[in-house]
Amino acid sequence: MTRLANRRPLSVTITPQDKVIKGFRQRSWAVERLEPGDQGPSVVTLVLSLTERAAYRFNLQAAAPRLFIRAGHSDGEPHIDAVTASQDVAANWMDGEHRVLATEMPLAIQAWIEAYLVAHGEAPIEGRKKKRKGAGRARENTP
Repeated sequence: MTRLANRRPLSVTITPQDKVIKGFRQRSWAVERLEPGDQGPSVVTLVLSLTERAAYRFNLQAAAPRLFIRAGHSDGEPHIDAVTASQDVAANWMDGEHRVLATEMPLAIQAWIEAYLVAHGEAPIEGRKKKRKGAGRARENTP
């Protein structure tokens, strides 16, 4: 059985969107185009990880699967430097004050991730661990 590649280059184009909210002008950024391939203004590589399989499955089962693009720090000019299909990874980026742009996941990428999950298996179900009787309690040491 041939191992399925876990990397895909993606071309991303973002555009500014100016909004006026309560009289104040605010600039936000949105993904204008995202397509498989290494041609375009910004190219990043989507890398699938075995440890994120549960997050990929969760994303694929959503009504509208998304890709998340890290575009520099939230207070600076956007600079695309990473992409993920894991909402957990995207949340960690946001906790680190990075700008994260979400966009619709192309069908070709959805099919590729599905094939990756089939080839590598679903993530193991995290169940509650049974405690041993008396575990976690202080014990008296009697000689």
